[in-house]
Amino acid sequence: MRGISRWTVVLAAVVAVAAEIGVGQDVLFPLTLKLESENLQRPLVFLDRSPRAGGSFWYRTAGGTFYLNSSPAELAQIAGGFEGTWRTSDGRTASATVTPVGEDFVLELSAQPDHDVLGWGIAVQAASDEFFTGAFERTVDGDQRESWREAITEAMDLHGQRIDVLIRPTLSLYAPFFLSSAGYGMFFDTTWPGVYDFCHTTDDQVTLYHEGPSLRVEIYTGDPASVVQKHSLRAGPPVLPPKWVFRPWRWRDEHRHLTTYYDGTPVTAPYNSEVVEDVLMMEALDIPLGVYWVDRPWAVGPMGYDDFQWDPERFPAAVQMIEWLNSRGVEFALWIAPWVMGDMANMALRQGYTLAGQKKRVQDVTPRVLLDFTNPEAVKWWQEVGLRPILESGVKAFKMDRAEELVPDSREFQAFDGRTTREIHNEYPVQYVRAAWEIAHEVHGDDIAMMPRAAFTGSSRYGVFWGGDIGSPAEGLRAAIIAGLRSAVIGYPIWGSDTGGYWQAELDREVTARWLAFSAFCPIMEVGPTENRGFWDMKRDPHYDTELIAIWRLYSIIHERLGEYSHQQAVTAHNTGMPIMRPLFLVYPDQPEAWRDWQTYLYGPDILVSAIWRKGTTEHTLYLPSGERWIDAWTGQTHDGGRSLTVPAPLYKIPLFVREGAEIHYGTLLEKVWVESLKIARNPPDLEALQESARWTP
Repeated sequence: MRGISRWTVVLAAVVAVAAEIGVGQDVLFPLTLKLESENLQRPLVFLDRSPRAGGSFWYRTAGGTFYLNSSPAELAQIAGGFEGTWRTSDGRTASATVTPVGEDFVLELSAQPDHDVLGWGIAVQAASDEFFTGAFERTVDGDQRESWREAITEAMDLHGQRIDVLIRPTLSLYAPFFLSSAGYGMFFDTTWPGVYDFCHTTDDQVTLYHEGPSLRVEIYTGDPASVVQKHSLRAGPPVLPPKWVFRPWRWRDEHRHLTTYYDGTPVTAPYNSEVVEDVLMMEALDIPLGVYWVDRPWAVGPMGYDDFQWDPERFPAAVQMIEWLNSRGVEFALWIAPWVMGDMANMALRQGYTLAGQKKRVQDVTPRVLLDFTNPEAVKWWQEVGLRPILESGVKAFKMDRAEELVPDSREFQAFDGRTTREIHNEYPVQYVRAAWEIAHEVHGDDIAMMPRAAFTGSSRYGVFWGGDIGSPAEGLRAAIIAGLRSAVIGYPIWGSDTGGYWQAELDREVTARWLAFSAFCPIMEVGPTENRGFWDMKRDPHYDTELIAIWRLYSIIHERLGEYSHQQAVTAHNTGMPIMRPLFLVYPDQPEAWRDWQTYLYGPDILVSAIWRKGTTEHTLYLPSGERWIDAWTGQTHDGGRSLTVPAPLYKIPLFVREGAEIHYGTLLEKVWVESLKIARNPPDLEALQESARWTP
């Protein structure tokens, strides 16, 4: 019967060569554990094949590393699996238990006493061509600026990399889960930090370590899609947000309230001038808009975030502004953080609501106090005093920033619930988004969206996500493509990125054009910050950028028209765990090119997209999977799958194909929208007339 799990334990004595390992006695070779399933391409083998290595399983204490590398004192078959018990050299009783669960397995490791056990590790045999992906959203571990290097070769495959599973800014979606092309995936049921070494130290071995007194590992077997689905449902299920989340979003990093619009027209509108400018210009240019968000600074105080009180100079008539947006079919989102400032900071300090050991920022001109979300009283106070009034004023979505930035990761400090901040560091973003979701749901029901940039196991039950502060060069777009697809693999199916990049020393119009196209085929299309300007007011020539405006309109219309389709794919993600953005290997694992062409992916089951990130590209080669016929959405031409295809790729065009038989419009419609967009963009709207005709909420 397909998928039935089997296990085998092999114990073998090996005589070590004294010159090799520095001892003059016989050493028992480590326990070998072999897990078998018809889903696996080969048995999953836990072993170290060199006597220099200590063993397949080990734990660490302050006194050293201790391996389960001798014959177990007891070996018993239980519940279809086995339990081995060892007497270790530091006087403990250690155990390893394997339990088959259908076609999968659960591995549990523990030792008694465990009060000073720092962590557990395992070693798994790996093939030289084995593909690994998952663990985090980033392109590479370490300083994120390394992801913008031109010479970088890393993409979806983590083979050869060493990953710290410890949430860090700013691409901060993590999961203690990875997928192997050998037909399995592993989920580590823990919030403690870990280290995953994918053949980095030893070329035929994956070494996996998590801190904590014990370790529980769920081992899923099957094709890549089924493994990803199992993990996604186990970690979630992913939240199902309202349909408006899948409409185009617009934001700026900072809003000023000016006396004139970009073209010199005097501002007479009663609301923030830049919000009004964006909305009126997008309406006049026929650029769809479903969600508008305001970032910090938006409140009073020197850092614009004191006491959840609107700054009346920057945002006059803020509540009426939200009502005005709603009257035009636009929902409103607001930036928040897991800290409080101003009088609320003083109150939090007096009441003991703060998280011990929080990191300080020397550039802060006023204290920011990180809340301890393990304290129920602190959570309730934050919800009622801070968030409820804002929500009741019409805010339905929060951009939830910075949950990974100041949180301590030390065993020295304890949270309210008694755990160390080392143990809760990865979990802190989950606590944060859950607390915000609870009060938002109480006020607005299901008509809400929480959008964090940091996440760990459990976050997907409450949030949709965006790709942090990605750099603006072409390599930033490459990082965004990788981030979107890897986020889908690790259980975060509803995702978007800062179109054009966040770190914008100078906005690159070519990269931004390509990014607009990519963002249209992400579940969330959010356009910003774009140097805090509209494309009609750029810093450099052409200041009124007709081409970028037309490309923005083209892809916003495409994204808007895909709204129902995107929502249906979100329903699928919620119910089955199948992500919306699907790397080709997820659907076509038997086709080698599906593992290599990481820029090409499926959006839902029917749309094939090949994102372009390199500057100067005029034509693009992509892989069309076999077993299907694909229709070019720009030309209507049909192509057989199972081959690479080179297509023209002018700046406005992303290679786009539809599965034959799908109920999606294609042909020359997209070209018609492009020509129409150019025609509209060539005529700058009259802001004075637009402002005079606008109906303002009393």
